[in-house]
Parts: sequence; C-alpha cells; structure tokens
Amino acid sequence: MKEQFITTVRVKGKGETKARAFSDALNHVQAAVMNASPHILLRIEPQEVEVVHAHEATRKEAFLFFFLRRERRTYSVELDVTVNVTAINLDKVAFVTQR
Repeated sequence: MKEQFITTVRVKGKGETKARAFSDALNHVQAAVMNASPHILLRIEPQEVEVVHAHEATRKEAFLFFFLRRERRTYSVELDVTVNVTAINLDKVAFVTQR
C-alpha cells in the first residue's frame, strides 16, 4: 500500500533577490510532484537540486524620467529537483461496498 519512489521535477521561480527566487522555485516542488503522480502523497524529501538556468535582469527606472534614478534587479531560476516520495497507492487499497 505504501510506496517509495524517486522522481525529478523541473520548477521555476522569480524574485527580487537570489534567495527569493530559489525559495519561490522550491515552493513549487510539491505542486509539480502532485501533478505528476496519481497517488496520495505522504512525504516529499528533496535529495538533489541542480540549477538549469539562473538569470539576472537589470532595468533602470526614474521618477519623472530624471529624478531618483535607480537600478532594479530581478532574478529567475529554473531547477531540476530530485525528490524521494513516499505515497499511498490507491489501486492497492481494497474498498468494501455497503448497501
């Protein structure tokens, strides 16, 4: 009934700092595993994280085109996360029909 398997999911994240970009990407791991597996998930343990892409975008902005000039940076990452999943296989559960 209880099964363990290893899978790899690809997730993306964006943020104003590097830490927020990684955090946003790692927050999407659970949803990606749930979409890929028809089982009921009990535990998701990340085993390995590999960076596929890491980008930094810089843009300049100013108030009324002249005042308070600054550069804004945004970071985006794409990760391959290998996870060890513990799940319940509903196909192996025997349900009793009552009338």
